[in-house]
Amino acid sequence: MEKSIVTTPSRIARVSVLLAVLFAIVGGVSVLTGTAGVGAARVFGSIAAWWRDGHLALDPSERTILFAIRLPRVVFAGIVGAALSTAGVVFQGLLRNPLADPYILGVSGGSAVGAIVGILLGAGAVPFGVPALAFLGATLTVALVFAIGSREGGLDSNTLLLAGVIVNAFFSAVIMFFISTSSSADLHTITFWLMGDMSLADGGKIVLMGLLLAAGAGIVYRYARPLNLIVTGEETAMQLGVDVKRTKVILFFAASLITAVAVSFAGMIGFVGLVIPHMMRMVLGTDHRLLIPASFLFGASFMALADTVARVVFPGMELPVGVITALCGAPYFIYLLRTRRM
Repeated sequence: MEKSIVTTPSRIARVSVLLAVLFAIVGGVSVLTGTAGVGAARVFGSIAAWWRDGHLALDPSERTILFAIRLPRVVFAGIVGAALSTAGVVFQGLLRNPLADPYILGVSGGSAVGAIVGILLGAGAVPFGVPALAFLGATLTVALVFAIGSREGGLDSNTLLLAGVIVNAFFSAVIMFFISTSSSADLHTITFWLMGDMSLADGGKIVLMGLLLAAGAGIVYRYARPLNLIVTGEETAMQLGVDVKRTKVILFFAASLITAVAVSFAGMIGFVGLVIPHMMRMVLGTDHRLLIPASFLFGASFMALADTVARVVFPGMELPVGVITALCGAPYFIYLLRTRRM
């Protein structure tokens, strides 16, 4: 049984602050962790020296590693994790399906095809070239799925779900075609992107993604209470004054575009948007007024930690972060399936 606890503004604030502190701790550990040898002792010693005489005793290479490479990457990973977790909460609620994830409407397939086309065309040489084409592919896919899944009188969740599955299957075939006909140089780039890549984080991407995520998450949270009512039953929600059709359209599009932003910049990263909402629901209950910010913040921490592990688990090489999230998420989800009624 999932917990049913009264949600108050003070409880939302307490949980949000606690999870924000958790992200700050995970982020700090991530910034101090790596194979380059700029460890915690060196950093804390420099901070002590700065406190004593006003001079930060770090050489230029150390500052570059800490503040130009690791810190942007931690923030970038946090944004991606927050986006996927928030979208997962919305899709699981709207579809009333615990197996729903951010890629359920075919967003991943459309984004992947756009990114692969960009890689093959050399769009990586243009600022935001590959992400722009990936985002375009994702948004066109969302529009296509909605056109297929729409019926007179509104959106049918089952039809929308089936349309997403079919579109994703088609794009999977297209992806396999591109992979089988690509050169070895392009193949490495495509494969790494498909498994999730945080190595290209920079200030411009972080600002753009942060703004888009803030806008999308704000819209989602604005509809947290109507989403609670829709989960209990659409007829009940309509009787209580919720415009169900309008709410579903807004939430579906907002969650899809949040997912598109994350996937277009970081690649396809599985299980985050599937497992994190379940974890938060088990601990905090089902009220989306709390579940949305909690999943947002905890998803950010989880992704930052997963990316850190991907960087350091094998010295001298870097794993795609999607490998780490799958290795963590798949066993946990199997455990849920075996021990809980979902």
